[in-house]
Amino acid sequence: MQVLIINESKHSIPRKFIQEWMDSVIAELRKRKVITADKARRELTLVFLDKKPAQKINNEFRGRDYATDVLSFDSMDPSSFGELVMCPEVLKKQAKEHKLTFQKELGYMLLHGTLHLLGYDHETNEKDAKEMFDLQDAIFERLLRSPT
Repeated sequence: MQVLIINESKHSIPRKFIQEWMDSVIAELRKRKVITADKARRELTLVFLDKKPAQKINNEFRGRDYATDVLSFDSMDPSSFGELVMCPEVLKKQAKEHKLTFQKELGYMLLHGTLHLLGYDHETNEKDAKEMFDLQDAIFERLLRSPT
């Protein structure tokens, strides 16, 4: 999967880590037959925003007036996998709360957003939430054990 990174935030973004992490995520999703070969070849767009513009988008599209870690958007373009909008400030705060490095928190939320783009949703009901988080946690733990 090609990853197009648009960084409109004031934070430095680990581009090499993101591409390598997403390659590993997609390989794991392919192994588990969660993603088709066609979708795995598409381009993912990542947009990093500071808190205020991230809050504005979250309010506009979800009616929630705060910046969140990741928002996912499907694309009408058949060559696109979709778009993830991320807020580094929120990710850094969450990394501290979860006692993770920024890269690990970023990796976890990239995986989370990717699963949303594949149709998984944790806000519909408990069964769907369990299915999504079980898969997310299993892949995350697997990738942490392997060199990236």
